[in-house]
Amino acid sequence: MKKILSLIIIILIIFITLNFDKIKREILIRIYPKKYSEYVEKYAKEYEVDEELIYAIIKAESNFDEKATSNKGAEGLMQLMYSTGKEVAKKIDIKITQKDMIKPKVNINLGTKYISLLIEKYNNLGLALAAYNAGTGNVDKWISDKQIKSDGSDIENIPYKETNNYVRKILRDYKIYQELYNI
Repeated sequence: MKKILSLIIIILIIFITLNFDKIKREILIRIYPKKYSEYVEKYAKEYEVDEELIYAIIKAESNFDEKATSNKGAEGLMQLMYSTGKEVAKKIDIKITQKDMIKPKVNINLGTKYISLLIEKYNNLGLALAAYNAGTGNVDKWISDKQIKSDGSDIENIPYKETNNYVRKILRDYKIYQELYNI
């Protein structure tokens, strides 16, 4: 009985060793999924934003829970405040209601457009992500107070710990999405 058990363990170890990369990839795909791809792909292309970035933002913001609501009132997959949603909706000429904020199509549309506007404004992904999390007012103040540089070269100096961690997390997950899906 011990010999059979030992043989099974050895075979299992060999199997896992030979298939480690495949097993690792399957685990990572479960951790870093591409849910709501029909909307992510559509709006990422429309607003010229890398779809892997949108997946990384959704993962961090709501972990793909379309009904997620923060304690500050941000809603949906991309955790947008209704006031931000209304501003962005005006720019793309659509009308929304508060209830629309948790609809995946609407939320991804607005969130993707919003991050595209922030990337355009700051011309730096790290600063755009900081603004997505802490607001443009805070980022503009940090830049004017020389707490961070306008070129984003010292993004690690973001004074809000939550925002600093947020930017690092998104950039890490963005890289993982790119590598995982061979971008």
